[in-house]
Amino acid sequence: MASPLLLPLLLIALLPPGESRLTLDYYKKSCPEFSNIVQEVALDKQSAIPTTAAGALRLFFHDCVVGGCDASLLLSSNSFNTAERDQEINKALPGDAFDLIMRTKAKLELACPGVVSCSDILAEATRDLVSIVGGPYYPVRLGRKDSFTSRASDVEGHVARANMSMTQVIDIFAAKGFNVQEMVTLSGAHTIGFSHCKEFAVRIFSSRPDATLNPEYAKGLKKLCENYQTDDTIAAFNDPMSPGKFDNTYYTNLQNGLGLLATDQAMAFDPRTKPVVDLYAANQQAFFDAFAHALEKVSVLGVKTGRQGEVRRRCDVPNSLHTN
Repeated sequence: MASPLLLPLLLIALLPPGESRLTLDYYKKSCPEFSNIVQEVALDKQSAIPTTAAGALRLFFHDCVVGGCDASLLLSSNSFNTAERDQEINKALPGDAFDLIMRTKAKLELACPGVVSCSDILAEATRDLVSIVGGPYYPVRLGRKDSFTSRASDVEGHVARANMSMTQVIDIFAAKGFNVQEMVTLSGAHTIGFSHCKEFAVRIFSSRPDATLNPEYAKGLKKLCENYQTDDTIAAFNDPMSPGKFDNTYYTNLQNGLGLLATDQAMAFDPRTKPVVDLYAANQQAFFDAFAHALEKVSVLGVKTGRQGEVRRRCDVPNSLHTN
């Protein structure tokens, strides 16, 4: 296996031509305060809203797996188009994550107008927030351009759902170039954040409760979610043991029947995924090294450079519709 220090270099060598133009120092001259501004806003937002890191990580992943890391998920719908963010699976994405990017963009527009793309902000802020809550730090190459368009119809089939079989989940990740180990690794993002009750209700309220779920945990979830059908904001932490800390407890939870989503819990039993769950449960550093590499790989999915995209003046509106 390649040394972790060589992985970024190997990844660059494997990138398609457009992606290889991304560089670590892309804004060194054009916007030298880029990194400081992104980190400052991220720290402030995370301090005020402790679930921001999880929200940004989810927003970033959902953006990248649909058409590439191009901030298409940040565009708003309008009278003639329904955007990605209004597709059913994305409606639960937290507003704080969108707000984080909008605030950062506003500050950067004052410091260096028209220079920094929304997609680069999202990639950099996600890395900073993962690190802030205890996760691994990894290099983020920059120079992405923002997409011109966003369509809700493009989303289905690119994001795994909680009621899918393990084979379906594996296939969705494989279609993006991720193997089984990388799929289990990226699922470790659920070490932070929460899920709404409707995502796991069938596991606790059906006539035949899910036998893989820890009985006491199931009892607590039933009490928490008893009114979920009339209040769709009720949610549970994905990791009940250390919900605000990026660590490997998510994997030990799976071993103990404390996986919140069915697709998560299934990984502890499926022979294709169980060895990886057991490895990460026993070795946090192995998880961190693999997660940093996998998320860096996510960050260059289908990136747009040059004339393939634009640097939006506002993250929620393409420049062609921007009137201010």
